[in-house]
Amino acid sequence: MAGYYETTNGLGAISATIRMAKGPRLMRVDDGEVSPPEAVIDDDGIESEEDVGVKVAVGMICKKKDLYQKIDQLGKLAWTAKMPSHLEEAAENKKSKKYAILIRNKKSYDSHKKLEIDSIIIQSPLLKNILHDVLKEYPGVTTTLSRLIFSAPFRPFVHRRGQLDAAYSGEQDEDTKNHLALLKDVLHNELSDIIATAEDYVKHKVVSYEEIWTIFEPGCVVYANQSGKSAATRLVDGQFIKHPDIGPCFQVKCDRVDWDGSQFGYAETLFHIKPFDGTVPITDLDCFPLSYHPDEESVKEKLIARGRQFEKLAGYHYKSYKGRAIQTTRYGPQMITVDGRVIIDGNAHRQANAHLRLYLKPIDRIRAAINVEDEDSDDEELFGFGPGFQSRGLEDYDTTAKRRRPLKEEQLLICAPVVRGYSLRAKLWLEFFVDSVSEIVFSDKAFDSLVIPEGHKSLILAIAQAQVQKKDVFDDVISGKGRGIIMLLSGGPGIGKTLTAESVAEHMRVPLYMMSAADLGTNTFEVEIGLTRVLGMVARWNAILLLDECEVFLEARSTHDLQRNRIVSIFLRTLEYYEGLLFLTTNRIENMDEAFNSRIHFQLSYPNLDAKARRTVWQGFLDRQQGGYDVDDEQLVRLERLEINGRVIKNILKSATLLASHKNEKLGFQHIETVLQVNGHEI
Repeated sequence: MAGYYETTNGLGAISATIRMAKGPRLMRVDDGEVSPPEAVIDDDGIESEEDVGVKVAVGMICKKKDLYQKIDQLGKLAWTAKMPSHLEEAAENKKSKKYAILIRNKKSYDSHKKLEIDSIIIQSPLLKNILHDVLKEYPGVTTTLSRLIFSAPFRPFVHRRGQLDAAYSGEQDEDTKNHLALLKDVLHNELSDIIATAEDYVKHKVVSYEEIWTIFEPGCVVYANQSGKSAATRLVDGQFIKHPDIGPCFQVKCDRVDWDGSQFGYAETLFHIKPFDGTVPITDLDCFPLSYHPDEESVKEKLIARGRQFEKLAGYHYKSYKGRAIQTTRYGPQMITVDGRVIIDGNAHRQANAHLRLYLKPIDRIRAAINVEDEDSDDEELFGFGPGFQSRGLEDYDTTAKRRRPLKEEQLLICAPVVRGYSLRAKLWLEFFVDSVSEIVFSDKAFDSLVIPEGHKSLILAIAQAQVQKKDVFDDVISGKGRGIIMLLSGGPGIGKTLTAESVAEHMRVPLYMMSAADLGTNTFEVEIGLTRVLGMVARWNAILLLDECEVFLEARSTHDLQRNRIVSIFLRTLEYYEGLLFLTTNRIENMDEAFNSRIHFQLSYPNLDAKARRTVWQGFLDRQQGGYDVDDEQLVRLERLEINGRVIKNILKSATLLASHKNEKLGFQHIETVLQVNGHEI
């Protein structure tokens, strides 16, 4: 036995605490008598380790231990095992669950009342059934919850006050009527002032900043002016926030229908209304519910019509455009003016601008592959080529076209005002306003105006059409290699080389992409990336590619210019896998690298224009004069004797036309003669 002894001061009695070496209990000896073992029990019914004499591993006591928060004299938080004595009983318990409505009140700082409601808890199943219809599809409200909580300022009840009033006066059973009367009484006491204010604003069509939320009911159609164009969106939510750039404001979060290149969906749109004093007309706000527009029905009709056009522009389309367009730069969106032909292609825009990718919410909860075909669709002439020309259909390019559900009228109303694509003239990826997109007016006489032998014209056109229509018929030993057609047009300047490529594209009604040094850069890395990008775009659109003055890139390699050698090698390798139609033009064919000879499928050398060809060119430009001309055959013979090329003839006639217009005269030989003399030509 091991132990220790204590001597006390009381009446000479001796007491000793004897710890048993192996036993779990303590025995006390008083005046020679041994007391029964005692245990020291804590508040949780657990014997302390010191008293038990057995060490317990951390976390091995299978019970909980409550700690309580307290604040010390310095105002700092601490935890204690002693329960505070000033705690009150919980307000919500089994008894409170029996009530139809719980009202949480708090101190009011309004001079008109002592208390104001912080929140309301609807527990009545009868009220939940009514509110299920009243607040249907209201964001953030789930009426099937066991505890349906509404917080001040009780926006759902303010926005749906009309439906709630209808429920009050509807036919209900006696219990439901009683519960509705209770709810009506509670809401009337709390919301009568704000509802009266809101209705007064609506009556006078004005609103204050503090109560601006009362006119923005979730689900309503919001009207705004975006970049000078009317636009409608569907309201999701409106909240007072502190914006990092513009400070305190009312943020209106909306959805619009957009196209990301593969599907329609809802894209988020944000509007911000800055604080203002007093009241302002609702229609003066940056955005407002469409129901307040003075010409609501007319606006709806226009927006729905534009939505139908937006829906038709999904996929790939070759169109004409005249107006402003949006370019997104590192400094934000900028407006530029575009006048020319464009490619509408949201899919290509998305791939070329990953940082501008749209993230759309599904437009339908259930996606189904339903065959839908619009009677007015221009799918059959997607790539043009003129009447009767056989081409790949839309299904080869846009595999979702026949499976897309047509948009409903309420979705057409909130379609985006812009479509995305590429400007062939500006060579920029842009957003185009739907209102400014139109059909292309092709020139049927462009190809006939070419001043080259008829046999050459027929051969060029036959090769071009066959390549676009049946490019997959022939393949190399290596799959995907050698499917393209490369035509080299050589000869002096101004004899129709570039015009040939332009006329072929016009006749076939396909896009013409004119590639230049600016598209490709100067170093080898930029050239390879740029060339691969351009060739991919052109093949994707079944367009014709024109590389004018190609000797800049295809000049013969040498031993002293390694940079140029690398560029030539890139072209040689990349063109092997090009699948489209490529026109190369040059007036220095002798300077081109010999390796290109084996890659050229068709080569046409243009001789200098003879007198007969020059007369044809003169006559062709004169016939296109809108105000007519006064040049007889004898004068035309004098003009054809001048040994000048077609480009110079065009420039002379343009200058002569401006001179005649300045004098308010019809274009005559005297005007042409004056311009020729100024340019140093003797006639």
